[in-house]
Amino acid sequence: MNKKKLSHSGLQSSVTSVMAALLCIVIGMAVGFLVLLAINPAHAWGDGFVRIIKGGFHDAPYGVGKELANAAPLIMTGLSVAVAFKTGLFNIGAPGQYLISTMVTLMVALSIPSSAVPVGVIWVLAFLAGCLSGALWGAIPGLVKALLNINEVLASIMTNWLAANLVTWMFDISNFKNLVENTKSGYIYKTTYNGVATAKMGLDKLFPNSQVNGGILIAIVFAVAVYVMMSKTTFGYQLKACGSNRHAARYAGIADKRNIVISMAIAGGLSAAGASLYYLSGNTEFFWSTYQSLPAIGFNGIPVAMLASCNPIGIIFTALFMSMLDISGLQLTNLTAYNEYITNVIITVIVYLSAFSLVIKMWIGKLGKKNDDGADANAEPAPVPSPAVDAVPAETEKGGDAK
Repeated sequence: MNKKKLSHSGLQSSVTSVMAALLCIVIGMAVGFLVLLAINPAHAWGDGFVRIIKGGFHDAPYGVGKELANAAPLIMTGLSVAVAFKTGLFNIGAPGQYLISTMVTLMVALSIPSSAVPVGVIWVLAFLAGCLSGALWGAIPGLVKALLNINEVLASIMTNWLAANLVTWMFDISNFKNLVENTKSGYIYKTTYNGVATAKMGLDKLFPNSQVNGGILIAIVFAVAVYVMMSKTTFGYQLKACGSNRHAARYAGIADKRNIVISMAIAGGLSAAGASLYYLSGNTEFFWSTYQSLPAIGFNGIPVAMLASCNPIGIIFTALFMSMLDISGLQLTNLTAYNEYITNVIITVIVYLSAFSLVIKMWIGKLGKKNDDGADANAEPAPVPSPAVDAVPAETEKGGDAK
C-alpha cells in the first residue's frame, strides 16, 4: 500500500513538473508573439511565430539535423548544472569548464599524429582528456566550498575568467593556429585537419548535408546514466541528501565535504564532455582572441536545467527546445524582417518563469487538490450495508395453559 502511495506521489510530482514547464513555454511564446506584433503586425504570424514553432523543420531534414547537433552540448551543460543543483550547489562555472575542455580536447586531437595512431583511439583519448580536465577544473570551486566554506558561485566566476585567460595564452603560444587559410589566422584548426571526427552512426543518411553526428546519441546516453546514478544508486541518494540538508546528512554519517567536491567534479566533467563532443565533431573551428569571451553555451545550460526541474531525462527535451529556438532565431535574421533577438526574448521570459517553477508547481498542485476535493464532495455516498440475518432462526415460545 505504501509503495503504491509513493509511486502515485512520484507520478503526480512528475506530471506537475511537466505542466509547469509547458506553462512557462506557453507564456514565453505568447510574449514573443506580442513582440512580433509590436514590430511588424502584418508578418507576425506567418513569417514570425509559425517559423519559430517550426524551427529546424522549416528546412528539414537539414534543419532538424543541425538542431540535433546543437542540442548535444546543451544537454551536457544542462546535466552539469542539474547534478550540482541536486547537491545544493549552483554551478555557474560551466563556461570555464567548457573552455578548459575545448583547449585540452583540441590539443590532444591535433597533436597525436593520425599516421601513427588510429583516429578512433585519438578521438577517445581527446574526449577522455577533455572530460578529465573539466572535472579537475570543476573540483576547484568544490574544494574551496568544502574546505573554506567560500560560496561556489564566487569561486566559479573566478575560475571562469582564469580559464578564459589561460586558454588565450596557451593557444597564443601553440602551433595549432590556422596558418593554412590566411583569413582564419584567429582560428584553431578543426580536428578533421588531423583526420579526427565523431562518427555519424548513420544519422547522415537520415539528415543529409547536415552537421549531425553520433554526439547527440552519446549525450542521450549520458543523460540516462545521470538519471540512473541520481535516482537508483546509494551514491546519488547521498548527493541529494547533502543538497537537501548538509548538516543532517553529516549527522547521518554521509561525508558531506567529499560529496561536495565529487559533485562539482562530476558537473565539470559533464560540461567538459559537451565541449569535447562539439569540437570533436570536426564541423566547428574554435576562435580565440586576446580578450577571450566566455561561451554562451555554458550559461545556456542553466535555463535548460531549470526548465526541466533538473530532471536528466527532461533535460534532453528542453535542450532540443532551446536548440530549436536558436535555429529559429537564425532563420528570422536571414529570411525575414525580424532578427534573432526575438527568440532571446522568449528564452529570457522562460528563464524567469523557470526560476519561479516551484511556485508554479505549488499553484498547479493546489488546483488539482481543489478538483479532487470537489469530486469527492459530489460523489454519491456509499450504500449502507444491511444488517446480517442470523442463520439460525430464534426459537419461539409455545403458548398454552399452565398445568
